[in-house]
Amino acid sequence: MKTKRKIVDSFNDAIEGVIYAIRTQRNMRIHMITTLIILTFCFFIDINKYELMILTITITMVIVAEMINTAIEFTIDSTTNYYHPLAKIAKNVAAGAVFITALNAVIVGFVLFWDKLNSINFVILNKVRNIDTYMIFIILLIVCIATVIVKAIYGEGTPLKGGMPSGHSAVGFSIATIITLLTNEPLAVILSYILAIILAQSRVDSEVHSVIEVILGALFGTFLTIFIFKLLK
Repeated sequence: MKTKRKIVDSFNDAIEGVIYAIRTQRNMRIHMITTLIILTFCFFIDINKYELMILTITITMVIVAEMINTAIEFTIDSTTNYYHPLAKIAKNVAAGAVFITALNAVIVGFVLFWDKLNSINFVILNKVRNIDTYMIFIILLIVCIATVIVKAIYGEGTPLKGGMPSGHSAVGFSIATIITLLTNEPLAVILSYILAIILAQSRVDSEVHSVIEVILGALFGTFLTIFIFKLLK
């Protein structure tokens, strides 16, 4: 009889797969670092939500293709302990799929960014408080990706349980910091940080994280968010 698994366990397994790929695959690390650079670069150019959607889909295709390639390689290696021409073909085809998606990403990047590089629009840098909604999404995405990379480096705990730093604290304090930077209402600022502290405290009370992991997660999310906003000034 199969044990009924919790939804959080399924998420853990999925994110562990992402972290393992980042930790063990050089190309995956290159893809993730490139993603962070590109998303950060979006703050310096005039990019609309449709271009952002195309960019996000393109990045996702490259990362997914790399993960599928990794899964195929491990599957073949686990079932074949000797050289086989068909195994070689399977690996080459999977690697070819990654190459095609990467080539497509280069073309998309050229189409989206080339003209913009000739006339970079710094208007958004002068009005942080008028930042577009989808730019806030990019900030949170950068914080999440950076947290996953740090977790992969430390290799402790699971993606949603334990590990250095606390991802929940990082995201919670990142959101609180965004609210602080975008509003003039002291009450909203206070409430946002209270909620972030309650979230962080719950991770300690449930013994998922240690106090130091929560504190470092909060500092990581806060200072990374401030750093990104500094780029907009």
